[in-house]
Amino acid sequence: MKTSHSVASRKRRKKVMKAARGYWGDRSRRYRRALETLRRAGNYAYRDRRTKKRIFKSLWITRINAALNERGTVYKDFIHQLKKKEVMLSRDILAKIASEYPEVFDKIVEAVK
Repeated sequence: MKTSHSVASRKRRKKVMKAARGYWGDRSRRYRRALETLRRAGNYAYRDRRTKKRIFKSLWITRINAALNERGTVYKDFIHQLKKKEVMLSRDILAKIASEYPEVFDKIVEAVK
């Protein structure tokens, strides 16, 4: 006796087609094209979640460096001194302080020098 997998197959295909809504052309209408596109989209999403972190860290460093240049110091030396003095502030917090609270950032720079 041959068993049928129609319920599971239909459910799986519906899930793929629902996820592919809004894609251009056959990518939203044909199962095989939709599956290929979703697979590729998943790969890009996975890769770019990591790339996003890298880009943001670079942005924070640029902002901190710009603020430090105004105060006559260099990023490399500042970070070294922070670690030496065991000041536990992340780069995103430092960047936020530098842009939104310059007087607080001045105090941090003076404390580290």
